[in-house]
Amino acid sequence: MTKKTPDTNNVSSMVSDNLRSKLKGAGQEHLLHFIDAGKTNHTETTQLINQLEKLELNHIISAFKSATHPPPTHNNSEILTPLECYANKHSISSTDLELWNSTGIKALSHNEVAVVVLSGGQGTRLGFDAPKGMYNIKLPSNKTLFQLHAERIVRLKQLSNNSKIPWYIMTSPLNDSTIRTYFANNNYFGLPPEDVFFFVQGTLPCMTPEGKIILETKHQIATAPDGNGGIYPALQKSGALQDMEERGVKYIHVYAIDNAIVKIADPVFMGYCITNDADCGNKVVWKVSPDEKVGVLVQRGGKPQVVEYSEMDAECCSRVDKDGKLVFGAGNICNHFYRLDFIRDTILTKMKGLYHIAHKKIPHVSIDGNSTINPESPNGIKMESFIFDAFSLSKNMAVLEVEREGEFAPVKNAPGTATDNPDTARAMISREAIRWAAVDGGAILYNKYNNASTKDLTCEISPLKSINGEGLKYLSNTKLGYPFYIK
Repeated sequence: MTKKTPDTNNVSSMVSDNLRSKLKGAGQEHLLHFIDAGKTNHTETTQLINQLEKLELNHIISAFKSATHPPPTHNNSEILTPLECYANKHSISSTDLELWNSTGIKALSHNEVAVVVLSGGQGTRLGFDAPKGMYNIKLPSNKTLFQLHAERIVRLKQLSNNSKIPWYIMTSPLNDSTIRTYFANNNYFGLPPEDVFFFVQGTLPCMTPEGKIILETKHQIATAPDGNGGIYPALQKSGALQDMEERGVKYIHVYAIDNAIVKIADPVFMGYCITNDADCGNKVVWKVSPDEKVGVLVQRGGKPQVVEYSEMDAECCSRVDKDGKLVFGAGNICNHFYRLDFIRDTILTKMKGLYHIAHKKIPHVSIDGNSTINPESPNGIKMESFIFDAFSLSKNMAVLEVEREGEFAPVKNAPGTATDNPDTARAMISREAIRWAAVDGGAILYNKYNNASTKDLTCEISPLKSINGEGLKYLSNTKLGYPFYIK
């Protein structure tokens, strides 16, 4: 067959017969409307064709059908059961704690642990027009979230015989270039460049309720990130998973960038999961109140699953045990352990095509193609998968309850809001620094400013100095005035 020669005066001739056939077969031929109407120039036509050629149409259509017509499930709270088996980090024996810690350190020392951070989001809710990981929560050091996390890995390497701990950073198409440049300009914050691997989260087209892909402009498809569950296919497609295998990695710690105080690859958590031969694991903090808006780890049909607070009725949310502890209180904080082979052999094969829908306001092209319309009400559907959808595939999941203090300081909301903001995160980091200096270091603390409230005097200990209160004995019996910053 003779290849078509594009006619610059007839851009529709630039569309191959094969592409037209694929779009028609998937019921998406409307995507060529502006090309066929002669309303796109050569550059615009080329841009749209390149997008259309990359679409995995069979996957997209299948995902839409499964998301909009999921198999029947029982959503009533009566069939939910609380966790039956989990450990509390602060109530276990010193023997178990030592075993878990030593097991975790051993895995780290043998270069068997990799770290993955979910950092595809922007700081929009914070009033910050850049990747959230580049946000400065105004500690004395003025370190950003990325720098705090990077320095914790540097210190963890030192504590585990200078091991290699590769850091895999999931970005998005929106912020990938910015994040790569940021790390390069800051010399990777002391980490070997070859141990920092960037990979991009996937996207999916936005759809109408009828299943038609939406055009944002006459030459551009409307797309959205495929959810934090997109981590699994993104690890595979980017080559990150293969890189881990070649390095001999067996265990993976995954967490979210906005937890300012996260214990990265916490040896106790890693060791707990490893000694229990878990295929995946989850850290949880107990809800502070029945109405706290956080997903809860429960059992449904005998399998672990995270349910949103809105899925449970008031009685279920408020139910307490004989000690007054919430029965359904295991709050999910996006802090996970995985065996690499569980991701490779189970999640990637059995979770494929599992998506949820969100009705959103999606900008779309006007009828004449000359402008983009921003709707005032939801007009379309975004499809996304959740990272915790994989939990139900586990045959042996390990759950570790930890105290919120020192483990979970999310930076989600703008400064000055009620909860989960830079102010609350900074305060928790400060309290931890004071506790470490006084209890672990043995320092004698005093207030430099007698007329100032302690809460206004932010203290900080650099992660390069300590990540769990270790290495501070040199402070013993020394007077240390706060606010302080130990570099």
